[in-house]
Amino acid sequence: MLTRHLAKRLASEHITVNAIAPGPFESKMMAWALENPELRSAVEQEVPLGRPDDVAGLTLLLASRAGAYMTGTVIPLDGGITGCG
Repeated sequence: MLTRHLAKRLASEHITVNAIAPGPFESKMMAWALENPELRSAVEQEVPLGRPDDVAGLTLLLASRAGAYMTGTVIPLDGGITGCG
């Protein structure tokens, strides 16, 4: 809701506001699960597209001209967990 509220409020200033909802990526937040081989396997089996590379591509899209007409969205970047779940 914050993303949508800020997007509406800042649109008149030509500022876009979007959010990335990441899935299970290698990170400090996921370390507790991914360091355990059994949990890692369970997490990886839930991701239809397999192991992710990084979030840089989506970040670049949103920061570039290609994402200039997109605002107020929350984009799941989870390898299909949300869409295929």
